[in-house]
Amino acid sequence: MREVVGDVGESRNWSLIALANNEIRTDFPEEVIREAADAAVPDKQHHEDLTHLPFVTIDPATAKDHDDAVYAAPTDDGGWTVTVAIADVSWFVRPGTALDKEAEKRGNSVYLVDRVVPMLPERLSNDLCSLKAGLARPALCCEMQLDAGGAKKKHRFFRAMITSQAGLSYEEAQAAADGKPGKKAAPFVDRVITPLWAAYRAMQEARKRRPPLDLDMPEREIVLTKTGDVKGVKVKDRFDAHRLIEAMMVAANVCAAESLEKARRTLIYRVHDEPNPDRVDALREYLASIDYSLPKGQVLTPTAFNRILDKARERDQMDMISMSILRTQSQAIYATKNVGHFGLYLTRYAHFTSPIRRYADLTIHRALVAAHKMGPGGVRTDDEERLTKVADYITTTERRAISAERETQDRFLAAYLQTEIGATFKARIGGVTRAGLFVTLDETGADGFVPMRTLWADHFEFDEDTQRLVGRHTGGIYRLSQPVDVKLIEATPVSGGLRFEMITDPLEGDGDQPRGPRRAPRSKKRPLPKRGGSKPTPTKRTAKKGAAGSKTTKSKTTSKAAPTSAKKKSAPAAGSSADGLTLKRRPRRNTSPTPKKKGR
Repeated sequence: MREVVGDVGESRNWSLIALANNEIRTDFPEEVIREAADAAVPDKQHHEDLTHLPFVTIDPATAKDHDDAVYAAPTDDGGWTVTVAIADVSWFVRPGTALDKEAEKRGNSVYLVDRVVPMLPERLSNDLCSLKAGLARPALCCEMQLDAGGAKKKHRFFRAMITSQAGLSYEEAQAAADGKPGKKAAPFVDRVITPLWAAYRAMQEARKRRPPLDLDMPEREIVLTKTGDVKGVKVKDRFDAHRLIEAMMVAANVCAAESLEKARRTLIYRVHDEPNPDRVDALREYLASIDYSLPKGQVLTPTAFNRILDKARERDQMDMISMSILRTQSQAIYATKNVGHFGLYLTRYAHFTSPIRRYADLTIHRALVAAHKMGPGGVRTDDEERLTKVADYITTTERRAISAERETQDRFLAAYLQTEIGATFKARIGGVTRAGLFVTLDETGADGFVPMRTLWADHFEFDEDTQRLVGRHTGGIYRLSQPVDVKLIEATPVSGGLRFEMITDPLEGDGDQPRGPRRAPRSKKRPLPKRGGSKPTPTKRTAKKGAAGSKTTKSKTTSKAAPTSAKKKSAPAAGSSADGLTLKRRPRRNTSPTPKKKGR
């Protein structure tokens, strides 16, 4: 069936194109809507009454759904009790129902620049399964007992009815922790904020004994006008409030995997394998060329990468080195066979904390309900037997969602830059191939392509081991993560493509490159430079500012202007997840009923 939705040149249709290209479901069947409408909050027969405890939610300021709440209290031995309460989706979405089948088909919610396609209908995602302040809601809780040093002594899972006392934004929670509480947070400083931050500091001490991969990549968000056009791009602030929630969610996810292993239940793990040895060898060659060392013959751990990152901070080269290390990482996937989580440096890990938006988490909830005999909604035997196929399938749906997200971002950014043809931008080389160079703009994070045929300075050859283009005549070099100036030549919003011309001369080579025939310059105005010669002065440009004066988004997608043969060999495959690489969340927008929740 075909449907005409409008002009492909209209920004409101770009997300629809991405959804269609990636075969992502958008409308809920009537039966699913009816089941959601008939759902109701349960009585307390299967749920402990914890409505008296001061749970709070901490989310982005514009969040509409709140699927996790936290509470902490000191213990007599100087330690802490930390309770993570997650919306009890398994109570409402029972195995075999129309709701369940539809959620499985979708696999996850999809977050695009201008809309969200939720996994569950709004009646559940924004109402019954949302831990709204002042309303009693069912939750599946993970209660953890920590010692004074933040190490976990024991934990338990149970169902409970809770009432969030306040829905705080990250900014509000952080201000309260910093001693400057606003009107909403002020009543909760002593009995909620202070113990939460104290428990978090203890957990951070324990984390130092198991340091995960600490990539510090900036997050950018495309800001739209009311009419759906791009207003600008902003860098998202990052507070300890973000890290606190992430630390407590990770701890609960680990507890879920441990509990199900102990109960001998089949479960879907979130696994992140070690980097591919070939990629590590290529990284080692590249790092050696810029005076970094990644030793051979050792068991590779995140600690080895973190040492390099520490050195990069001292040299003010974090962006360059972080991106290079990120490109060596394997993709995080769902699987019933556990290989651990390299990025988080954990031997077992499962997704438990976002069942509203990820089907994987819902399977973990059901397994816990069955394993601990918590009442209705547990996993069925036949469902447990097919979890391997489910894991493979939801890994695929996650890839589709990431592809649609990147596709949409590319279109919006290309439209934003369409009026800047001829302007010069600061950028970094994000990929090196035989066909040319992929570049990422510093301002917006937009990706584009510099075709090999337009590199006028020399005949360049691709060195795959060191991720460089090397000039046959001059020995000049363009290499991965090199800062460059580029001129925008073409922007195509429909395809999301950006094509650039290189302005910056290649770096001086090492002088031992084989000589070839000199390539004639493109014009008399730009003669072939000598090694070590002066560089042309980049043209000036007045930066277009985004929201609140920001200049900024991040898109890691290959530009559509690039030939299909020009894939980044050094980059992770499409859809690689950053969970476990610092657990940064993707940009979340709230133009749809189901805003994006914490990505891990």
